Amino acid sequence: MLAAVILSGGASSRMGSPKALLSYQGRPFLEHLLEVTSHRNVGVRRVVLGAHAEPIAKSVELKADEIVINEDWEKGQLSSIQAALRSLPPRTDGILLCLIDHPLISTALVQELIELFYTSKKPIVLPVYEGRRGHPVIFSSSLYDELLHAPLETGARAVVWAHPSAVEEVRTNEEGCVLNLNDPETLHKELGGA
Repeated sequence: MLAAVILSGGASSRMGSPKALLSYQGRPFLEHLLEVTSHRNVGVRRVVLGAHAEPIAKSVELKADEIVINEDWEKGQLSSIQAALRSLPPRTDGILLCLIDHPLISTALVQELIELFYTSKKPIVLPVYEGRRGHPVIFSSSLYDELLHAPLETGARAVVWAHPSAVEEVRTNEEGCVLNLNDPETLHKELGGA
């Protein structure tokens, strides 16, 4: 069983409003990511909130145990990953790690990543678009300890870099896996102001 972890703890300062609540195909980014990460192998969900925890929790239907509040969100992305890991029940196989500013991914891509995680037995599985690595990334539970002790400056990337032969790359034509929607200009360009 995997845990789907969606990171939405930042201040969204460049965007000017919480990214989790921005609209994609008529609903919030967060709702879209919750839907595309629904899979028979995903048994646990965690949405990590920080700066805008209250408005996000009020706007999107989440169970109480799905919400993780990261009081240290100002320390960056890794602190949110660590908060999610500390909240997980015992014996998950790994985490499917999604970023709120990379919402343009499909159910099909998530399914492919999960299937490859279980068939390849590699501890890290990630999508690659035109030679660029993207999100979401699956980390095996065997790497939880390294993620919990990774340097804040480089974060989860440090764990990926430490295991070059342990990474399974999934080639995809979905540009969304590398699109970082973190400012109004990029959002307008990619979604036409949707």
